[in-house]
Amino acid sequence: MGSIVITGVILQGLLYGLMVLGVYISFRVLNFPDLTVDGSFTLGAGTAAILIASGVDPILATLIAPVAGWLAGMVTGVLHSYFGITPLLAGILTMTGLYSVNLRVMGVPNLPLMRKGVLFDLLPAPGGSQQAAQILFSIFIVLLIIYILYWFLNTEYGQALRGTGDNEAMMRSVGVDTNRMKVIGLALSNSLVAFSGSMIAQYQRFADISMGIGMIIAGLASVIIGEVLLGVKSIQGKLCAVVIGSIVYRFVIALVLEIDFIRVTDLKLFTALLVIIALISPRLKQGYNRRTAIKKANEAQG
Repeated sequence: MGSIVITGVILQGLLYGLMVLGVYISFRVLNFPDLTVDGSFTLGAGTAAILIASGVDPILATLIAPVAGWLAGMVTGVLHSYFGITPLLAGILTMTGLYSVNLRVMGVPNLPLMRKGVLFDLLPAPGGSQQAAQILFSIFIVLLIIYILYWFLNTEYGQALRGTGDNEAMMRSVGVDTNRMKVIGLALSNSLVAFSGSMIAQYQRFADISMGIGMIIAGLASVIIGEVLLGVKSIQGKLCAVVIGSIVYRFVIALVLEIDFIRVTDLKLFTALLVIIALISPRLKQGYNRRTAIKKANEAQG
């Protein structure tokens, strides 16, 4: 794997890391299995792409994309919180509806940006290396988002959001409007996902109607990989861990593609297997530690 490929993988891991942070908010903070992600990722990409193609400044287009994702998350939150639709079904309904919305927004299934100025074109290239500038800019954006999330989750409002995910009944007993917390949490989650989509579209210089398919699995895999590898307990540590998990996940995907007998069409199967391994690894580790402790106790008694 060459240095250019490695830097490309790191850059993709950082940009997709914004999406992973959104998945972390819904899955871990809110304890809400939100499938809206597959649709809101494409919504963010399509919104930014069509605005840039129409001549809108790429900075403004990038800032508008998260607003579209916020609205998509609110739809899922309202369907669940105020109309009693189960979390999975609410996410599926919004995701399904977003397919048509995304086609309306983009106008075509595939929208190229090859001859349009994107956000990354505005970056100064230190030493003439555009890729280095992109990585530095992406690190800055990710760290900024992590800082904002860390600050927000430690405010009174953020603690109410975390409490809603931990124990909804208790939060209701102390007067917290958990329905509103869920709507805001899902809106925040999907705004980050849409922001990631807008950045990926500009990095790849195209937006495609199918680019969000399977994104929720990739996000979940990155979250679990980061948690398993680092095992941190603090909020800031977990936020950093899931981004690192995103980079590791992209590295693993790149390495898998280097294997001759694995095709690109096998990636979904491999991703599913990777998530399964990451999910069961803590239990396997606990079982191993328990057997080791029992063995040591028996040796001590013998």
